[in-house]
Amino acid sequence: MITNLHESPRKPARVVVLGAGGFIGGAAARRLRSEGIDVLALGRESCDLLAPDAATRLKEELRPDDTLVFVSAHAPVKNMAMLTENIRMGEAVCAALKERPIAHVIYISSDALYKDSPKPLSESSCAEPGSLHGVMHLTREVMLRSEFPGPLAFVRPTLTYGIDDPHNGYGPNRFRRLAAEGEDLVLFGEGEEQRDHVAVADIADLVLCMILHRSTGVANAVSGDVVSFRTLAEFIAARFTPPVAIKGSPRIGPMPHNGLRPFAPSAALTAFPGFSFTPWRTGIAAICAETLQAKER
Repeated sequence: MITNLHESPRKPARVVVLGAGGFIGGAAARRLRSEGIDVLALGRESCDLLAPDAATRLKEELRPDDTLVFVSAHAPVKNMAMLTENIRMGEAVCAALKERPIAHVIYISSDALYKDSPKPLSESSCAEPGSLHGVMHLTREVMLRSEFPGPLAFVRPTLTYGIDDPHNGYGPNRFRRLAAEGEDLVLFGEGEEQRDHVAVADIADLVLCMILHRSTGVANAVSGDVVSFRTLAEFIAARFTPPVAIKGSPRIGPMPHNGLRPFAPSAALTAFPGFSFTPWRTGIAAICAETLQAKER
Protein backbone atom coordinates (compact mmCIF):
# COMPACT_ATOMS: atom_id res chain seq x y z
CA MET A 1 0.00 0.00 0.00
CA ILE A 2 3.11 2.24 0.08
CA THR A 3 5.12 3.18 -3.01
CA ASN A 4 8.47 4.88 -2.52
CA LEU A 5 9.23 7.30 -5.35
CA HIS A 6 12.79 7.65 -4.00
CA GLU A 7 14.46 4.27 -3.63
CA SER A 8 17.21 5.82 -1.50
CA PRO A 9 16.41 8.42 1.17
CA ARG A 10 16.73 12.07 0.08
CA LYS A 11 16.27 15.12 2.24
CA PRO A 12 13.53 17.41 0.97
CA ALA A 13 14.12 21.08 0.29
CA ARG A 14 11.74 21.97 3.11
CA VAL A 15 8.89 20.47 5.12
CA VAL A 16 5.88 22.54 6.16
CA VAL A 17 4.18 21.04 9.22
CA LEU A 18 0.62 22.32 9.38
CA GLY A 19 -0.52 21.76 12.96
CA ALA A 20 2.95 21.90 14.49
CA GLY A 21 1.52 23.21 17.77
CA GLY A 22 -0.29 19.93 18.39
CA PHE A 23 0.71 16.57 19.84
CA ILE A 24 1.55 14.66 16.65
CA GLY A 25 2.53 17.71 14.60
CA GLY A 26 4.93 18.89 17.28
CA ALA A 27 6.55 15.46 17.53
CA ALA A 28 6.95 15.31 13.74
CA ALA A 29 8.50 18.79 13.55
CA ARG A 30 11.01 17.97 16.30
CA ARG A 31 11.97 14.67 14.67
CA LEU A 32 12.51 16.26 11.28
CA ARG A 33 14.67 19.03 12.76
CA SER A 34 16.74 16.42 14.59
CA GLU A 35 17.73 15.13 11.13
CA GLY A 36 18.77 18.59 9.95
CA ILE A 37 15.70 19.06 7.77
CA ASP A 38 14.45 22.60 7.19
CA VAL A 39 11.00 22.83 8.83
CA LEU A 40 8.41 25.58 8.66
CA ALA A 41 6.17 24.98 11.67
CA LEU A 42 2.68 26.44 11.27
CA GLY A 43 0.23 26.47 14.17
CA ARG A 44 -3.15 28.05 14.65
CA GLU A 45 -1.61 31.41 15.55
CA SER A 46 0.39 31.64 12.32
CA CYS A 47 -2.11 29.91 10.01
CA ASP A 48 -5.68 29.67 11.28
CA LEU A 49 -7.42 27.38 8.78
CA LEU A 50 -10.84 28.71 9.81
CA ALA A 51 -9.96 32.31 8.95
CA PRO A 52 -11.68 33.74 5.85
CA ASP A 53 -8.34 34.19 4.10
CA ALA A 54 -6.84 30.87 5.25
CA ALA A 55 -6.31 29.45 1.77
CA THR A 56 -4.57 32.60 0.56
CA ARG A 57 -2.32 32.81 3.62
CA LEU A 58 -1.31 29.15 3.34
CA LYS A 59 -0.67 29.47 -0.40
CA GLU A 60 1.69 32.37 0.29
CA GLU A 61 3.70 30.19 2.70
CA LEU A 62 4.14 27.30 0.26
CA ARG A 63 6.94 26.75 -2.25
CA PRO A 64 6.80 24.40 -5.26
CA ASP A 65 9.45 22.06 -3.80
CA ASP A 66 7.84 21.78 -0.32
CA THR A 67 6.57 18.68 1.41
CA LEU A 68 3.43 19.43 3.44
CA VAL A 69 2.58 17.40 6.54
CA PHE A 70 -1.08 18.21 7.23
CA VAL A 71 -1.99 17.44 10.86
CA SER A 72 -4.28 20.33 11.87
CA ALA A 73 -7.65 19.25 13.24
CA HIS A 74 -10.13 20.02 15.99
CA ALA A 75 -10.19 16.55 17.51
CA PRO A 76 -11.68 14.28 18.57
CA VAL A 77 -14.79 15.24 16.61
CA LYS A 78 -17.77 15.00 18.96
CA ASN A 79 -20.58 16.81 17.12
CA MET A 80 -21.71 18.14 13.76
CA ALA A 81 -20.34 21.61 14.42
CA MET A 82 -16.84 20.19 14.90
CA LEU A 83 -17.23 18.04 11.79
CA THR A 84 -18.17 21.10 9.74
CA GLU A 85 -15.22 23.08 11.08
CA ASN A 86 -12.77 20.33 10.20
CA ILE A 87 -14.12 20.04 6.68
CA ARG A 88 -13.76 23.81 6.26
CA MET A 89 -10.13 23.47 7.37
CA GLY A 90 -9.62 20.75 4.78
CA GLU A 91 -11.22 22.96 2.12
CA ALA A 92 -8.73 25.73 2.87
CA VAL A 93 -5.78 23.35 2.49
CA CYS A 94 -7.14 21.91 -0.76
CA ALA A 95 -7.75 25.40 -2.18
CA ALA A 96 -4.19 26.45 -1.35
CA LEU A 97 -2.74 23.30 -2.93
CA LYS A 98 -4.80 23.78 -6.07
CA GLU A 99 -3.35 27.25 -6.60
CA ARG A 100 0.16 26.38 -5.38
CA PRO A 101 1.03 22.76 -6.30
CA ILE A 102 3.88 21.35 -4.22
CA ALA A 103 6.16 18.32 -4.31
CA HIS A 104 4.56 16.00 -1.73
CA VAL A 105 1.69 15.87 0.78
CA ILE A 106 1.33 13.63 3.82
CA TYR A 107 -1.97 13.71 5.69
CA ILE A 108 -2.20 12.43 9.26
CA SER A 109 -5.53 10.64 9.30
CA SER A 110 -6.91 8.06 11.77
CA ASP A 111 -7.78 4.38 12.10
CA ALA A 112 -11.27 5.59 13.07
CA LEU A 113 -12.27 5.51 9.40
CA TYR A 114 -12.22 1.68 9.31
CA LYS A 115 -15.37 -0.37 9.74
CA ASP A 116 -15.34 -2.57 12.86
CA SER A 117 -14.23 -6.13 12.25
CA PRO A 118 -13.20 -9.05 14.49
CA LYS A 119 -10.49 -9.79 11.93
CA PRO A 120 -7.24 -7.80 11.93
CA LEU A 121 -7.60 -4.55 10.02
CA SER A 122 -5.19 -3.60 7.25
CA GLU A 123 -4.76 -0.65 4.93
CA SER A 124 -7.14 -2.31 2.46
CA SER A 125 -9.92 -2.87 5.03
CA CYS A 126 -13.33 -1.31 4.48
CA ALA A 127 -13.40 2.43 5.15
CA GLU A 128 -16.86 2.78 6.69
CA PRO A 129 -16.50 4.90 9.84
CA GLY A 130 -18.90 4.51 12.74
CA SER A 131 -18.09 7.88 14.32
CA LEU A 132 -18.07 11.53 13.27
CA HIS A 133 -14.33 11.55 13.96
CA GLY A 134 -13.83 8.81 11.39
CA VAL A 135 -16.17 10.54 8.94
CA MET A 136 -14.08 13.70 9.21
CA HIS A 137 -10.82 11.95 8.37
CA LEU A 138 -12.30 9.91 5.53
CA THR A 139 -13.85 13.07 4.05
CA ARG A 140 -10.52 14.89 4.21
CA GLU A 141 -8.74 11.98 2.54
CA VAL A 142 -11.27 11.99 -0.31
CA MET A 143 -10.94 15.77 -0.65
CA LEU A 144 -7.16 15.57 -0.93
CA ARG A 145 -7.31 12.73 -3.45
CA SER A 146 -9.74 14.75 -5.52
CA GLU A 147 -7.93 18.09 -5.39
CA PHE A 148 -4.21 17.26 -5.18
CA PRO A 149 -2.77 15.40 -8.20
CA GLY A 150 0.77 15.08 -6.87
CA PRO A 151 2.45 12.50 -4.60
CA LEU A 152 0.07 11.92 -1.67
CA ALA A 153 0.33 9.69 1.40
CA PHE A 154 -1.93 8.97 4.36
CA VAL A 155 -0.83 7.89 7.84
CA ARG A 156 -3.62 6.34 9.92
CA PRO A 157 -2.63 6.15 13.59
CA THR A 158 -4.52 4.19 16.21
CA LEU A 159 -4.75 5.29 19.88
CA THR A 160 -1.62 7.38 20.44
CA TYR A 161 0.33 7.86 23.66
CA GLY A 162 3.24 10.09 24.63
CA ILE A 163 4.52 12.31 27.39
CA ASP A 164 3.17 15.52 25.83
CA ASP A 165 -0.36 14.29 25.09
CA PRO A 166 -2.73 17.24 25.68
CA HIS A 167 -6.03 15.36 25.64
CA ASN A 168 -5.56 13.15 28.72
CA GLY A 169 -7.64 10.52 26.99
CA TYR A 170 -8.72 7.26 28.61
CA GLY A 171 -5.85 4.79 28.55
CA PRO A 172 -2.07 5.14 28.97
CA ASN A 173 -2.01 8.95 28.94
CA ARG A 174 -4.60 9.37 31.69
CA PHE A 175 -3.56 6.31 33.69
CA ARG A 176 0.06 7.34 34.16
CA ARG A 177 -0.90 10.90 35.15
CA LEU A 178 -3.36 9.62 37.75
CA ALA A 179 -0.87 7.04 39.04
CA ALA A 180 1.80 9.73 39.41
CA GLU A 181 -0.59 11.70 41.65
CA GLY A 182 -1.51 8.63 43.71
CA GLU A 183 -5.11 8.60 42.41
CA ASP A 184 -7.17 5.51 41.63
CA LEU A 185 -7.41 4.28 38.06
CA VAL A 186 -11.09 3.94 37.17
CA LEU A 187 -11.90 1.68 34.25
CA PHE A 188 -14.86 1.69 31.90
CA GLY A 189 -16.61 -1.52 32.89
CA GLU A 190 -13.85 -3.88 33.96
CA GLY A 191 -11.41 -2.63 31.36
CA GLU A 192 -11.93 -5.70 29.19
CA GLU A 193 -11.87 -3.86 25.87
CA GLN A 194 -8.76 -4.71 23.84
CA ARG A 195 -7.09 -2.06 21.70
CA ASP A 196 -3.85 -1.31 19.90
CA HIS A 197 -1.71 1.65 21.03
CA VAL A 198 1.09 3.47 19.20
CA ALA A 199 3.84 5.76 20.52
CA VAL A 200 3.76 9.28 19.11
CA ALA A 201 7.52 9.03 18.46
CA ASP A 202 6.82 6.10 16.11
CA ILE A 203 4.39 8.22 14.11
CA ALA A 204 7.06 10.92 13.81
CA ASP A 205 9.62 8.32 12.67
CA LEU A 206 7.18 6.97 10.09
CA VAL A 207 6.52 10.47 8.74
CA LEU A 208 10.28 10.99 8.43
CA CYS A 209 10.67 7.75 6.43
CA MET A 210 7.82 8.72 4.12
CA ILE A 211 9.30 12.17 3.52
CA LEU A 212 12.78 10.86 2.79
CA HIS A 213 11.43 8.33 0.29
CA ARG A 214 8.66 10.59 -1.10
CA SER A 215 6.16 7.85 -0.36
CA THR A 216 2.63 7.59 -1.66
CA GLY A 217 -0.24 5.42 -0.46
CA VAL A 218 -1.52 4.43 2.97
CA ALA A 219 0.25 3.23 6.11
CA ASN A 220 -1.40 2.37 9.41
CA ALA A 221 0.52 3.53 12.48
CA VAL A 222 -0.17 0.55 14.74
CA SER A 223 1.90 -1.73 16.95
CA GLY A 224 -0.01 -4.84 15.84
CA ASP A 225 -0.49 -5.93 19.46
CA VAL A 226 -3.82 -5.57 21.29
CA VAL A 227 -4.01 -5.25 25.07
CA SER A 228 -6.88 -4.76 27.50
CA PHE A 229 -7.27 -1.51 29.38
CA ARG A 230 -7.13 -3.46 32.66
CA THR A 231 -3.77 -4.93 31.70
CA LEU A 232 -2.54 -1.43 30.80
CA ALA A 233 -3.76 -0.06 34.13
CA GLU A 234 -2.07 -2.87 36.08
CA PHE A 235 1.18 -2.39 34.15
CA ILE A 236 1.20 1.36 34.80
CA ALA A 237 0.12 1.13 38.46
CA ALA A 238 3.05 -1.19 39.20
CA ARG A 239 5.49 1.48 38.08
CA PHE A 240 4.54 3.98 40.77
CA THR A 241 5.06 3.76 44.51
CA PRO A 242 2.83 2.96 46.21
CA PRO A 243 0.81 1.26 43.46
CA VAL A 244 -2.61 2.85 43.09
CA ALA A 245 -5.92 1.01 43.17
CA ILE A 246 -7.64 -0.09 39.97
CA LYS A 247 -11.42 0.01 40.01
CA GLY A 248 -14.13 -0.97 37.58
CA SER A 249 -17.23 1.11 36.99
CA PRO A 250 -20.66 0.58 35.41
CA ARG A 251 -20.36 0.75 31.65
CA ILE A 252 -22.68 3.27 29.98
CA GLY A 253 -23.64 2.28 26.46
CA PRO A 254 -22.19 -0.46 24.26
CA MET A 255 -18.52 -1.37 24.34
CA PRO A 256 -16.67 0.49 21.56
CA HIS A 257 -15.69 -1.64 18.57
CA ASN A 258 -17.40 -4.65 20.18
CA GLY A 259 -14.48 -4.85 22.58
CA LEU A 260 -11.77 -5.74 20.08
CA ARG A 261 -9.85 -3.74 17.43
CA PRO A 262 -6.88 -5.78 16.12
CA PHE A 263 -4.58 -4.79 13.26
CA ALA A 264 -2.54 -6.71 10.73
CA PRO A 265 1.12 -5.68 10.43
CA SER A 266 1.40 -2.20 8.96
CA ALA A 267 2.38 -1.64 5.34
CA ALA A 268 5.14 0.55 6.77
CA LEU A 269 7.09 -2.54 7.83
CA THR A 270 7.30 -3.73 4.23
CA ALA A 271 7.97 -0.29 2.74
CA PHE A 272 10.74 0.52 5.24
CA PRO A 273 12.60 -2.67 6.23
CA GLY A 274 14.60 -0.95 8.99
CA PHE A 275 11.52 0.54 10.61
CA SER A 276 9.64 -0.95 13.57
CA PHE A 277 6.94 0.07 16.02
CA THR A 278 7.71 0.19 19.74
CA PRO A 279 6.11 -2.65 21.76
CA TRP A 280 3.54 -1.17 24.14
CA ARG A 281 5.35 -2.43 27.25
CA THR A 282 8.57 -0.70 26.21
CA GLY A 283 6.91 2.56 25.17
CA ILE A 284 4.61 2.89 28.15
CA ALA A 285 7.35 1.96 30.61
CA ALA A 286 9.42 4.79 29.09
CA ILE A 287 6.73 7.47 29.55
CA CYS A 288 6.08 6.27 33.10
CA ALA A 289 9.79 6.62 33.87
CA GLU A 290 9.84 10.09 32.30
CA THR A 291 6.79 11.08 34.38
CA LEU A 292 8.54 9.94 37.56
CA GLN A 293 11.71 11.86 36.66
CA ALA A 294 9.71 15.03 36.06
CA LYS A 295 7.89 14.58 39.36
CA GLU A 296 11.17 14.23 41.27
CA ARG A 297 12.71 17.38 39.78
